[in-house]
Amino acid sequence: MPNRDDVYAACCPCRDMLDLLANKWSALALGALEAGPQRFGALRARLQGVSPKVLTATLRRLEEHGLIAREVFAEVPPRVVYSLTPLGRDANGPLSLLRTWVEQNIARFPQNREMSDMSG
Repeated sequence: MPNRDDVYAACCPCRDMLDLLANKWSALALGALEAGPQRFGALRARLQGVSPKVLTATLRRLEEHGLIAREVFAEVPPRVVYSLTPLGRDANGPLSLLRTWVEQNIARFPQNREMSDMSG
Protein backbone atom coordinates (compact mmCIF):
# COMPACT_ATOMS: atom_id res chain seq x y z
CA MET A 1 0.00 0.00 0.00
CA PRO A 2 1.42 3.44 -0.96
CA ASN A 3 2.48 5.84 1.77
CA ARG A 4 0.15 8.86 1.99
CA ASP A 5 3.15 11.04 2.89
CA ASP A 6 5.08 10.07 -0.25
CA VAL A 7 4.78 12.90 -2.79
CA TYR A 8 5.31 10.35 -5.57
CA ALA A 9 2.23 8.37 -4.48
CA ALA A 10 -1.00 9.27 -6.30
CA CYS A 11 -2.94 9.41 -3.01
CA CYS A 12 -0.52 11.81 -1.31
CA PRO A 13 -2.20 15.02 -0.12
CA CYS A 14 1.19 16.74 -0.57
CA ARG A 15 0.54 16.97 -4.30
CA ASP A 16 -2.00 19.77 -3.96
CA MET A 17 0.49 21.87 -1.99
CA LEU A 18 3.27 21.03 -4.45
CA ASP A 19 1.01 22.09 -7.31
CA LEU A 20 0.25 25.38 -5.56
CA LEU A 21 3.87 26.18 -4.71
CA ALA A 22 5.15 25.22 -8.18
CA ASN A 23 2.76 27.73 -9.74
CA LYS A 24 4.61 30.78 -11.10
CA TRP A 25 2.19 33.35 -9.66
CA SER A 26 2.09 31.66 -6.25
CA ALA A 27 5.89 31.63 -5.99
CA LEU A 28 6.10 35.25 -7.09
CA ALA A 29 3.27 36.45 -4.82
CA LEU A 30 4.89 34.81 -1.80
CA GLY A 31 8.19 36.43 -2.75
CA ALA A 32 6.58 39.84 -3.14
CA LEU A 33 5.07 39.53 0.34
CA GLU A 34 8.52 38.93 1.86
CA ALA A 35 8.88 42.72 2.01
CA GLY A 36 5.87 42.91 4.33
CA PRO A 37 2.07 43.25 4.17
CA GLN A 38 0.72 44.68 0.93
CA ARG A 39 -2.52 45.68 -0.69
CA PHE A 40 -3.81 44.09 -3.87
CA GLY A 41 -2.79 47.02 -6.06
CA ALA A 42 0.79 46.96 -4.80
CA LEU A 43 1.02 43.22 -5.41
CA ARG A 44 -0.40 43.60 -8.89
CA ALA A 45 2.11 46.35 -9.70
CA ARG A 46 5.00 44.22 -8.39
CA LEU A 47 3.89 41.09 -10.30
CA GLN A 48 4.09 42.55 -13.78
CA GLY A 49 1.94 40.69 -16.29
CA VAL A 50 -0.55 39.10 -13.89
CA SER A 51 -4.21 39.78 -14.55
CA PRO A 52 -6.47 40.85 -11.66
CA LYS A 53 -8.49 37.65 -12.09
CA VAL A 54 -5.43 35.39 -11.87
CA LEU A 55 -3.97 37.32 -8.93
CA THR A 56 -7.28 37.12 -7.06
CA ALA A 57 -7.49 33.36 -7.63
CA THR A 58 -3.85 32.90 -6.60
CA LEU A 59 -4.27 34.91 -3.40
CA ARG A 60 -7.44 33.00 -2.50
CA ARG A 61 -5.70 29.67 -2.98
CA LEU A 62 -2.68 30.76 -0.94
CA GLU A 63 -5.02 31.90 1.83
CA GLU A 64 -7.01 28.63 1.73
CA HIS A 65 -3.77 26.71 2.22
CA GLY A 66 -2.66 28.87 5.14
CA LEU A 67 0.30 30.51 3.38
CA ILE A 68 -1.01 34.08 3.50
CA ALA A 69 -3.43 36.01 5.68
CA ARG A 70 -6.01 38.45 4.35
CA GLU A 71 -7.01 41.28 6.66
CA VAL A 72 -10.01 43.45 5.84
CA PHE A 73 -10.22 46.86 7.51
CA ALA A 74 -13.68 48.33 8.14
CA GLU A 75 -13.21 51.49 6.11
CA VAL A 76 -15.02 53.02 3.17
CA PRO A 77 -13.95 51.72 0.76
CA PRO A 78 -12.76 48.57 2.55
CA ARG A 79 -8.99 48.19 2.72
CA VAL A 80 -7.57 44.68 2.31
CA VAL A 81 -3.99 43.78 3.21
CA TYR A 82 -2.23 40.50 2.49
CA SER A 83 0.67 39.16 4.55
CA LEU A 84 2.68 35.98 4.95
CA THR A 85 1.74 33.53 7.69
CA PRO A 86 4.45 31.57 9.51
CA LEU A 87 3.81 28.72 7.06
CA GLY A 88 4.17 31.13 4.14
CA ARG A 89 7.47 32.44 5.52
CA ASP A 90 8.70 28.85 5.82
CA ALA A 91 7.67 28.09 2.23
CA ASN A 92 9.44 31.22 1.03
CA GLY A 93 12.86 29.83 2.03
CA PRO A 94 13.12 27.18 -0.68
CA LEU A 95 11.11 29.30 -3.14
CA SER A 96 13.56 32.17 -2.69
CA LEU A 97 16.42 29.81 -3.52
CA LEU A 98 14.56 28.68 -6.64
CA ARG A 99 13.80 32.26 -7.76
CA THR A 100 17.46 33.23 -7.26
CA TRP A 101 18.69 30.12 -9.09
CA VAL A 102 16.47 30.91 -12.10
CA GLU A 103 17.66 34.53 -12.23
CA GLN A 104 21.30 33.48 -12.03
CA ASN A 105 20.99 30.72 -14.63
CA ILE A 106 18.51 32.14 -17.14
CA ALA A 107 21.20 32.52 -19.82
CA ARG A 108 21.92 28.77 -19.60
CA PHE A 109 18.42 27.74 -20.70
CA PRO A 110 18.31 26.72 -24.39
CA GLN A 111 15.64 29.20 -25.51
CA ASN A 112 17.54 32.06 -23.87
CA ARG A 113 20.91 31.00 -25.33
CA GLU A 114 19.39 31.05 -28.83
CA MET A 115 17.98 34.58 -28.29
CA SER A 116 21.28 35.89 -26.91
CA ASP A 117 23.15 34.29 -29.84
CA MET A 118 20.88 36.17 -32.28
CA SER A 119 21.44 39.53 -30.60
CA GLY A 120 25.18 39.10 -30.29
